[in-house]
Amino acid sequence: MTSMGKTRRMMSVGLIGAALALTLAAPARAGETPTAAAGWQVTPTGTDARFRGLAPVDRGTAWAAGSKGTVLRTTDGGRSWRNVSPAGAGDLEFRDVEAFDARRAVVLAIGEGEASRVLRTEDGGATWTESFRNTDARAFYDCMTFFDQRHGLAMSDPVDGKYRILSTRDGGRSWQVLPSAGMPDALPGEAGFAASGQCLVSAGPRDVWLATGGGATARVLHSADRGLTWTATDTPVPAGDPARGVFGLAFRDRTHGIAVGGDYRKDQPSPQAGAVSTDGGRTWRPSATPPPAYRSGVAWLPHSRTAALAVGPTGTDLTTDGGSTWRTVDTGSYDTVDCTSDGSCWASGEKGRIARLATRP
Repeated sequence: MTSMGKTRRMMSVGLIGAALALTLAAPARAGETPTAAAGWQVTPTGTDARFRGLAPVDRGTAWAAGSKGTVLRTTDGGRSWRNVSPAGAGDLEFRDVEAFDARRAVVLAIGEGEASRVLRTEDGGATWTESFRNTDARAFYDCMTFFDQRHGLAMSDPVDGKYRILSTRDGGRSWQVLPSAGMPDALPGEAGFAASGQCLVSAGPRDVWLATGGGATARVLHSADRGLTWTATDTPVPAGDPARGVFGLAFRDRTHGIAVGGDYRKDQPSPQAGAVSTDGGRTWRPSATPPPAYRSGVAWLPHSRTAALAVGPTGTDLTTDGGSTWRTVDTGSYDTVDCTSDGSCWASGEKGRIARLATRP
């Protein structure tokens, strides 16, 4: 085994061990981290904004985007956060952020008409440039994803019966609406959920998946050509109501994916909140033991073929078998979760909460 292979194997084992240690911890009170060898370490942010957008770059650098036009950035692993919010953005709702490094990031504001915007920074948030403002009152943008540092997509709820896809080829400096000829018709009442920045996700240079809800069935749409043509597949996640469907997706490669969701209303159960695909989203099977409640975010652990975390307002769940079975390992509230290739996992949510998955020596 090469030295790089050994390093990756040690990293994988360490992270899986960290996540498994969470399952051995006694349940904590809501918002607290279990006192065990591993757990979510909440970092001080100095704000009460709700962060549904999260983009960790590596162990040291991460960006978060949320309510009241708030954007934060850390370069010291979460020990301190700098408010780098765009000037005059206090009325915007940022729901997604994609970051390339400590200086370059793109944020998506959601809402009807001109409330949907994309802004970009190249100097760590010191200045921002608006690169897209939606002028169609019928459009409502939900999520964004990048294949690499140049090519990315954003998606809107259906316009004229089809999801609208926005494309960039220059790292978010400019955007163009793609033709809709290759997009299947949306179901009546169907839409995306701007809950975690994970209703549109990509893996590799060309594959992208779009999560839906609100219609008669919850579907996942897949494109293998960067959004030009799409196919739609039903999932077993319950839908049939504007509050139900698939809220978050994670693909560790172009084949293996996990979907999470449910019903986001606090007084409603979510009996089948997880599903798994092993063929690139062509088919989905229900999790044998799904998360016990609505979950909005999901992420694979770095360099693991079987371990992933799912988060929602009532807790964090762990799977070690690729999404088939889940176990709650923390009861704190989070909206989204993401992991980096160098071995760190982050989560964020309401009341300014941003945390790292940390281990004790």
